[in-house]
Amino acid sequence: MSGIKIALDVFGGDQAPDVNIDGAISILKEGKFDVELFLVGKEETIREMLGERGFHHEKLHIVDAPEVFGMAEKPSNVLRRKDTSLYRTAQLVKEGKVDAMVSAGNTGAVLAVALFVVGRIKGIERGAIATPIPSKRGFTVLLDCGANIEVRPEHLRDFGKMGYHYARILGKESPKVGLLNVGEEEEKGNKDTRAAFELLKEALGGDFYGNVEGRDILYGNVDVVVTDGFKGNVAMKAIEGAAKFIGDVLKAQIKASGFSGLLGGLLLRNAFKRLKKTLDPSEYGGAFVLGVKGVVTKAHGNSNALAIKNAIKVAYEGVKGGLVKKLQSEFGGD
Repeated sequence: MSGIKIALDVFGGDQAPDVNIDGAISILKEGKFDVELFLVGKEETIREMLGERGFHHEKLHIVDAPEVFGMAEKPSNVLRRKDTSLYRTAQLVKEGKVDAMVSAGNTGAVLAVALFVVGRIKGIERGAIATPIPSKRGFTVLLDCGANIEVRPEHLRDFGKMGYHYARILGKESPKVGLLNVGEEEEKGNKDTRAAFELLKEALGGDFYGNVEGRDILYGNVDVVVTDGFKGNVAMKAIEGAAKFIGDVLKAQIKASGFSGLLGGLLLRNAFKRLKKTLDPSEYGGAFVLGVKGVVTKAHGNSNALAIKNAIKVAYEGVKGGLVKKLQSEFGGD
């Protein structure tokens, strides 16, 4: 056996376990990635579902976990519930039995197992959820997207450094990092954002672009946007909602325009398909929990099979790109 080993929390997510099983099958059928998948959850159920789909593969393994951690449960409870699929998925990373984990489960609980089971990188006080957002420059890495509601200036500095290295793994040669603020001028914001500005400038030098506004996430000159988890999560959800709204409005206007509108829609069908694919969160799959001693990928709670498949790809690229080692080197930790 060979390949990058990835553990999948089969019972995490709003549409679990079906979409997780189908996403795992899909990536193995595709055959483009040298991965071994460890499906973590109720063993009997997983075997039945694989049997129903008539799928068996030498690089597909099952790890029994008899309990499920609910999407609405208090996140801190996961640390006491060691028989859940989420906890055991993280434990496989901690024990070095796999290289990465993927879960669409309870966001707070995923963060808890990432920080307290997998463990933080020395020198990093706060982990952060980093999400690639489609943009004029291909994508913009937005972090934090929900892990930390309140942060100190030093945390924002660390987010900037982690986001910089993540963007490089995703293909940006010299990423530019911006600090989300209410204006571009250096003196804008409250005392914490002004302090974070100075810390980011000192840490990143010429790679720190300065303050950016909300519109710059999609249409700015930066590759990474740094903020606290409250603002980041609001911004991400607003962008997702706007993308869906634009798609719905286009469909409604085409139908309302009669024959000429339908004809125009047919002529632009391929362009609309490309637009939909660009704006579809499922195409990006998952977000890294940065700052921990293993590759932890958080998929959206309402992920479909395509999103799970792509989240596994995200985890694969994180391991292949040496994300954790690069962050450990940057922060001088282990």
